[in-house]
Amino acid sequence: MTTLHWIILALLLNSLIGLIGVFSLLVRRKKLDKIIFPLVSFTAGVLFGGGFYHLFVESLDELGVVSSVNWFTVGFILFFILEKGLKWHHCHLLKCKVHPFSYMIFLGDAIHNLIDGIVISLTFLVDVNLGIITTLLIIAHEVPQELGNFATAIYGGMEKRKAILFTFLSQLTCIVGGLLGYYLMSDELFLPLLPIAAGGFIYIATSDLVPELHREVNLKKSILSFTLFILGLIFIISLRFFEV
Repeated sequence: MTTLHWIILALLLNSLIGLIGVFSLLVRRKKLDKIIFPLVSFTAGVLFGGGFYHLFVESLDELGVVSSVNWFTVGFILFFILEKGLKWHHCHLLKCKVHPFSYMIFLGDAIHNLIDGIVISLTFLVDVNLGIITTLLIIAHEVPQELGNFATAIYGGMEKRKAILFTFLSQLTCIVGGLLGYYLMSDELFLPLLPIAAGGFIYIATSDLVPELHREVNLKKSILSFTLFILGLIFIISLRFFEV
């Protein structure tokens, strides 16, 4: 197999993770409702940890502090403006049946997957074995994250089939990123995406998901929610020890 064939195979495998929500069609709505809120808690920790400890930290190494903070701020503000626009459109002109963060989480994930595709492509160009290891690591953190994103969209009021479609479409951007990385991508174009995506993830986690967790008044469920948030944070941070 040529390097390009390896890259395409890795990107296709990674893209299939976007169909993880299909399993929800086999689960009754009552059972699904019971596991959605815990997954939202876990996702909040994953987004917070992924934004800071992976994307932002990596950008610090590559871009420097000032440039990273600037692009991080740009990402944060962009998602703030986007949410304002979605809230006005859906909650002012239309009935607010679906919370804006249900859409925003897929936008942030699309940028993230675009970056993952670029990383997969570039590591295969360095060494095939390195590319395989990197792909496995990316898939390891994509499975729980995509499942959490799907659950978060459902929690925000999105229909299951629509959430499945959006999860899959956002995952497909890894193919776009992989092809860009192979044919066109330069550091000048790629590196700013890291802190921009970080800013978007931190915005969603702190402005949308964490406040939702605070709405739970039952003590046991609140403790469980906080525990899952911490576990999500620990999970995503621990992946740094396996990065190559």
